[in-house]
Amino acid sequence: MVNRSRMPVSTDQFKAGLSAFAAGVTIVTTLDPSGKPAGLTVTAFSALSKAPPLCLVCIGHEADAYPSLRAASTYAVNLLASEQHDLAVQFATHGSDKFAGVDHRPGPRTGCPLLAGAIASLECTIVSRFPSGDHDIIVGSVEGVENHTGEPLVYFRGRFHGLGAL
Repeated sequence: MVNRSRMPVSTDQFKAGLSAFAAGVTIVTTLDPSGKPAGLTVTAFSALSKAPPLCLVCIGHEADAYPSLRAASTYAVNLLASEQHDLAVQFATHGSDKFAGVDHRPGPRTGCPLLAGAIASLECTIVSRFPSGDHDIIVGSVEGVENHTGEPLVYFRGRFHGLGAL
């Protein structure tokens, strides 16, 4: 039987349901208007189109890096390796210097920080933004891709995991 009541799903119910979806862990980086690096940990990342190559990230309005991403014209998505869970925590911690002690370099296409040890990095030019709820969906045209070896970091049921042996 379909529940036809208008009772909304609570935030806790929604988060509990989403925790069953294993997601790759990324760090999205950009440059603020003064050229200072900004970034945050993101699991809400997806490919959108192969032709042209597009991807999207969903950025919460409360994120430290949100003002920088709102002003930016470019961003980079760094797909983390399984051993980079400490980096994921560092970039998810509010009020901290995200880049303290982090090995990175400017991307050749956008200048956005590319993180050492990431298994892949995508440099993007922002082509669309869609405010939706407490997040913005930011669509980027993929301008450059770097691939490296390693296993991915995955977030599942509130914890970081590697894939392990298949």
